[in-house]
Amino acid sequence: MLSCPKTAAEVQWRDLLKSGCRIFIGSNAAVPNALVADLIEHSRGLHDIEVTHILTLSDNVWATPRFRDKFKVNSLFIGGANVREAIAEGRADYTPCFLSEIPRMFSDHTLPLDAALVMVSPPDEFGYCSLGVSVDVVSAAVRYARKVVAQVNPRMPRTNGHSFVHIQQIDAWLEAAEELPELEPPELDQVTEQIGQYVSLLIGNGATLQLGIGKIPDAVLRYLGNHRDLGIHSEMISDGIIDLVKSGVVNNRKKTFHRGKAVATFCMGTRRLYDFVDGNPHVEFYPAEHVNSPTKIARNDKMVSINGAIEVDLTGQVVSDSIGSRFYSGIGGQVDFIRGAALSRGGKPVIALPSTTKDGARSRIVTTLTPGGGVVTSRGHVHYVVTEYGIASLHGKTIRERALELIRIAHPKFRRALLDEVRQLYWVPEYQEQAPTSVPELGPVESKTFTFDGIEYTLRPLRPADERRLQEFFYTHNKETLLMRYNHHVTQMSREKSCSLVSVDQRRDLALCFTDREGQAEVIQGVGRYYYNPADNSCEVAFVIKESRRGKGIASALLKEMEAIARARGIERMVACVRRDNRPMLAVFDNCGFVTTPGAEMDEVLLTLDLRDAINPATK
Repeated sequence: MLSCPKTAAEVQWRDLLKSGCRIFIGSNAAVPNALVADLIEHSRGLHDIEVTHILTLSDNVWATPRFRDKFKVNSLFIGGANVREAIAEGRADYTPCFLSEIPRMFSDHTLPLDAALVMVSPPDEFGYCSLGVSVDVVSAAVRYARKVVAQVNPRMPRTNGHSFVHIQQIDAWLEAAEELPELEPPELDQVTEQIGQYVSLLIGNGATLQLGIGKIPDAVLRYLGNHRDLGIHSEMISDGIIDLVKSGVVNNRKKTFHRGKAVATFCMGTRRLYDFVDGNPHVEFYPAEHVNSPTKIARNDKMVSINGAIEVDLTGQVVSDSIGSRFYSGIGGQVDFIRGAALSRGGKPVIALPSTTKDGARSRIVTTLTPGGGVVTSRGHVHYVVTEYGIASLHGKTIRERALELIRIAHPKFRRALLDEVRQLYWVPEYQEQAPTSVPELGPVESKTFTFDGIEYTLRPLRPADERRLQEFFYTHNKETLLMRYNHHVTQMSREKSCSLVSVDQRRDLALCFTDREGQAEVIQGVGRYYYNPADNSCEVAFVIKESRRGKGIASALLKEMEAIARARGIERMVACVRRDNRPMLAVFDNCGFVTTPGAEMDEVLLTLDLRDAINPATK
């Protein structure tokens, strides 16, 4: 091992520090605990040292009341009980900032550093140590601090990328072996599993991923086993990517920036993860100002950013760093990646959170934010919000549409109250009375994918936020279609009428639609619905398909799905009234096994399907 002129054990800390100075402590799983302990033991007489850092996976002893005269914490991202409690009690401070901008705060002397206390691997034969599992803002702290003191830990992995520090950049060091702190993969509950499944639907083959911290990102990774050619450009990576890399799901081949490499700025997990990144040429670590730069993030096509939240209001404002007025975590890289993904070609910024607090007592989808709660991600940044009840698409939506989309993915027991509250704010009109409901018979994600004539379609329930889409669908119809569907010449689909057609109690009646994509816009191409008649336990069914999409099988698929749902609900009979001259629609019903009888009107035919029979072979 190459030697350094001085070791920390030989240096009087007074030669490096003085009372009132500011020091930086290494991040995440690379906290130099032995170095901090040595400072505490050998720094008698020093006091009022400002300690600044981001998340630290440590006992954070410097933030305990015992050392309040020696250290004053200024946290740039809150993590760990001692730091959180110190801030809540007023013994410490929190500085909100984007992770990508922290290095500049060091370089331009917004937060000048007198010393950086960091952990590194032993130097190689050329004198280079690696910052290992935490390059993030540590790299900038090493570059801009007046003094650099390192804990040389043989258990620190040597990671590739821009992670190296030469011993000539280090003013003093302490050799101390120390196991890195480990984060075991979390046990996933049903709610988290469902959120992960929904988020995975937003990830296409060839996408590049950023995943935040916590159970939800791990749940997402577990549902990507059937994806192909995924890439990683993420602030953090965890154990979840290992098996995806080994199976070839994550191969970084389709990335358009740092092609062929998984890129991160730090990692936290088990020893398995630390061994995985040790010397791995396929994983590279870069400083936060590079990895978290929104413009660099955007250079990845199909960039999907997945981050959590504490609370989201009905306009799309996201609270992520505080619970009311109590600061809990920090801004970190959320806004960096949300903005970068939004700028990416085909990118998707995603906020994912459970619909309620852990005890189920409060909705985390709220009409107005909890007093004191701070907006981290603005309503203008948000594209998708996901809970265990579905995906709300907010990009390009009005406040009214956003509110209805977010109510739809709130916990069912809070939807009525949310709708009543938001109506008082005039964000939705007085005639919007039906709170969103679900169609669980469509499966756990309430949608199915079909391909007709080479075009991929999504079958899903009609939703209150589809009011404008249904109007657009109506105005594509020609006069013949309107006559065949409504039996008279309808010339207008008012906002009130459209609202009534999309605001359906799906527990009783049913309204489904087939949609596809035109650019980033979702477009309705077909609608089917039935109305339940409790008098004889039957339902009356009708559907309409856009003229340009007929003859491709959409109508038959729609009718078969409605029949399956009616059977699952124990309905005994499906009926339909169709004009005699509407031969294409009559053919669809005939192919699905409906029996024709004369209608009440001379120009109508009544069609019936007895659902008490065995499953209709035509609908299998």
